[in-house]
Amino acid sequence: MATVTFDLPEGALSALRLSPTEFVKEMRLAAALLWYSQGEISQSKGAEIAATSRAEFIDELARRRIPVVQVTLEELKEEIQRD
Repeated sequence: MATVTFDLPEGALSALRLSPTEFVKEMRLAAALLWYSQGEISQSKGAEIAATSRAEFIDELARRRIPVVQVTLEELKEEIQRD
């Protein structure tokens, strides 16, 4: 697993009321949700990045009102035509 290190402004963790461990967990989840919502990664990869199960990742998508299924109208039409 790759390790990424970055500096935060002084007081950022206390302003967010997060421990360093909680902050890392939230950052991983936030990144995974963003990348999924932009169509960059799959649910499985999002769950892996967020260090959670796929079911928990899907629950988090729904909780944050991010579409769980990301199929374009064109993709849906193609799928219907194949059957």
